[in-house]
Amino acid sequence: MNRHEKINYVELPSKDLEATKSFFTSVFGWSFTDYGPEYAAFSNEGIDGGFFKSEFSCTTENGSALIVFYSKELENTQTRIEGAGGSIVKPIFSFPGGHRFHFSDPCGNEYAVWSDINTD
Repeated sequence: MNRHEKINYVELPSKDLEATKSFFTSVFGWSFTDYGPEYAAFSNEGIDGGFFKSEFSCTTENGSALIVFYSKELENTQTRIEGAGGSIVKPIFSFPGGHRFHFSDPCGNEYAVWSDINTD
């Protein structure tokens, strides 16, 4: 549902669209709609969006906004990310409200995953 003046869509860079699609399909079960060779869209994943062909990547180090996923099984999600070719940028750490880690996809975009379920 489109809501007036609310965040509606997010677009992210991808150095390799096929690698990006494969990663997100493997880890999170996403599906994509291709719009030509330089754009792939996803929907119903918390927010709709897409990946566009680019030589750049998003990292907090270069001032990018951070997309944060939620997981009920933080360690399991981390294992699936690593198994699909993602890299852990910041290992699991505690913060007020839960635990989280940061990872990068195979193209170097940084994301985070958090959980409010205590794993200690």
